[in-house]
Amino acid sequence: MKRTVETIVHNGRGRRMMFMLLAMLLCSAAASAQELRDRNYRLIGRIERDGTVRNEQYMMIGRFRPDGTIVDRTYMMVGKIGTDGVVRDRNYMMIGKVEADGTVKDRNYMFIGKVKSDGTVLDRSYMQIGRAKDVPARWAAIFFFFGLFR
Repeated sequence: MKRTVETIVHNGRGRRMMFMLLAMLLCSAAASAQELRDRNYRLIGRIERDGTVRNEQYMMIGRFRPDGTIVDRTYMMVGKIGTDGVVRDRNYMMIGKVEADGTVKDRNYMFIGKVKSDGTVLDRSYMQIGRAKDVPARWAAIFFFFGLFR
């Protein structure tokens, strides 16, 4: 008797194996994502290795593409970050800049915050507003300061 995928799934052992496989896949996906947390350490988002941005309910809300383009959940361009750290909106207007050291400036080059090397996100008063451990500073700055994923 041939064992097809259908017979494996329908017997009890096959179902358990499928659930275990699904659980392993979900855990590995969550482990590969970097978490974004607010000042009270509540989860507010995740950024996966491929640049996909998810909210706290694990729904995709945007993506950082390798060329610097930033898209929303409908894959419409909402902004772009250049190699020089300049952040532009969908109309290519400069909305800010992220310096190499994590300093974040608005369109008038006024200091608005900082993403420290340990992932701590500070506002203009140097008060902690969030945490983005192991998230590239540019991505964390765009998430916390420029509102492109709303």
